Amino acid sequence: MRIALFTEMYLNDINGVVTHVRALRQGLEVMGHEVLVVTADAAAGVHYVEDGVLHCPALRVRRIYGYGAALPISSQRLAFIREFRPDIIHIHTEMGVGLSGLAAAKLLRLPLVYTLHTMYDNYIYYISPRLFIRAATYFSHKYLKMLAKSANALIGPSRKCEEFFRNLGVHKPVAVIRNPVELETFSPAAAEAEAERAFRTEHGLAADAMLVCFVGRIGHEKNVDTLLNYWHESVRPDDDLQLLIIGDGPALPALRRLAEEKGIASGVTFAGKVAHEELPFYYRICKAYVTASLTDTDSISMLEAMATGLPVLQLYDELNGDRVREGVNGFVYESAAEMAEKLRAVRDMPPEAYARLQESVLLSSRGNEAANVAAAVVLVYEQCLLDKRELKRKKA
Repeated sequence: MRIALFTEMYLNDINGVVTHVRALRQGLEVMGHEVLVVTADAAAGVHYVEDGVLHCPALRVRRIYGYGAALPISSQRLAFIREFRPDIIHIHTEMGVGLSGLAAAKLLRLPLVYTLHTMYDNYIYYISPRLFIRAATYFSHKYLKMLAKSANALIGPSRKCEEFFRNLGVHKPVAVIRNPVELETFSPAAAEAEAERAFRTEHGLAADAMLVCFVGRIGHEKNVDTLLNYWHESVRPDDDLQLLIIGDGPALPALRRLAEEKGIASGVTFAGKVAHEELPFYYRICKAYVTASLTDTDSISMLEAMATGLPVLQLYDELNGDRVREGVNGFVYESAAEMAEKLRAVRDMPPEAYARLQESVLLSSRGNEAANVAAAVVLVYEQCLLDKRELKRKKA
């Protein structure tokens, strides 16, 4: 099968969509399928294909993390896509590149698959002044509904996506397929002792403090301020717990100020942006992963932490209630006191009990390999092609 994956972000960007598409491409190619990734590239002057990636000229949008945005219509782009001769068009973005995927599917009469990765209602403030957020939300719903109704199949990494489509008035089936994780990259291993000592010394961390991390884009939608407020309310200095916040984003300066104002700056370390290939080290020096985000569909950072053996503490999220299973791969909390209580319980586990918990966490990660996720997506592709053949037969 020849598959064209459309994503606004792919090249040197680091986020969940990029990680998903890269792993999906890898899984599809291992299965023997041919893949063309179509993406925006602010550094490209013309359209060109290199290493299976169609680079599309784009403008850098500073308001949206400096990502590139390509125009939706391009005869050059369509010519490259036509030359690739795809069997399936699969869009992972709603911006210019995604819209060009929709146009290509219509013009080339190909099945269109649409994966929703993002709960956009929580991101409207990036592109709209506060005064116009209500209107922007209304029009974004209309637009997303149009995309979903145009697709032959819908995919989402959690029930949140299914619920979102229902609220838009789209009642097609949604294939819930979890995000892929590079299990080999994030396999558990002891962190190099010397490197860990150097890290703790650099950041002024006590040798025996238990490190607890959050990894992600540092935007307001990630609810890191709630995490800091909970930390202030319930984590005591003598708990020997250190919160490690990894990532960069527009909310970072405000969060640094909040930690200072709450008097918890000594217990919170902001590590800043970390290259994806360096993340395993950070997970391995930690003993738990904690998140208060309610906007994630299926957090890849959380899945990577689990693949490294870290139990996850997640703020209760009804539509993602099946992601963290109490005592199996982590714990759910609903208050500051409950978060601190469960962190202390992890801290106080005897080594053999913590090792058993890690094994349980790792077992829960099985099935998230790129190959398994790709196999599930291929079933969606095959059904689309089957439906297309059946429709053609009926018309004959």
